[in-house]
Amino acid sequence: MKILIVEDEPKVASFLCEGLSGQGFTVDVASDGETGETMFLSDHYDLVLLDIVLPDISGNELCRKIRQANPNVPILMLTALASLQNKLESFNSGADDYLVKPFEFQELLARINALHKRSGHESAAINSLKSGDIVLDLDKKVVKRENKVTSLSSKEFSLLELLMRNQGKVLSRNEIAERIWDVTFDTGTNIVDVYINMLRKKIDKEYPVKYIHTRVGMGYSFGEE
Repeated sequence: MKILIVEDEPKVASFLCEGLSGQGFTVDVASDGETGETMFLSDHYDLVLLDIVLPDISGNELCRKIRQANPNVPILMLTALASLQNKLESFNSGADDYLVKPFEFQELLARINALHKRSGHESAAINSLKSGDIVLDLDKKVVKRENKVTSLSSKEFSLLELLMRNQGKVLSRNEIAERIWDVTFDTGTNIVDVYINMLRKKIDKEYPVKYIHTRVGMGYSFGEE
């Protein structure tokens, strides 16, 4: 499970990061709301831990933004604010659970595991591919680069998925034609090259870092270089 922690107190963030990493979780930490939003939108997370009092934007506002982007990801608020009104505001913002600081780590762990099981993430397949700042959403059939959504045709999407699943490997034109168009590549046609160029214009053209590379005499490869 991959967890995003949004916490501006360094000691608390360090405590959470060390404790959860020690339990086998993959953990990322953001120290303010805006960074937390950027990280969430550019990656896949199975659960989010949010403080309420944060720089830039509040935890409750960030909770609403995350919930709009992903209605299903579990969100647990970790805060020193203990009043009923604070709790209601967070739940109305989309939080799934609320734990008041200070807390016992074992209780936090139990709540994380309960939320994870309740959300069904344990049996869910990973439905996105990520490389650098490119995220391919396999459910929504969209691609984002630096959080910008790029519209792809069905074949362009399939081509990008093939390249990303074979990152670092050189794919010949024949391999690409067989797997995307279910045909044997005809040297008299340039359909593979045409679609590669179309994909490059949408994925690479406006960015200094290129992902789609021509391997002269061999084919194409995908990866950050």
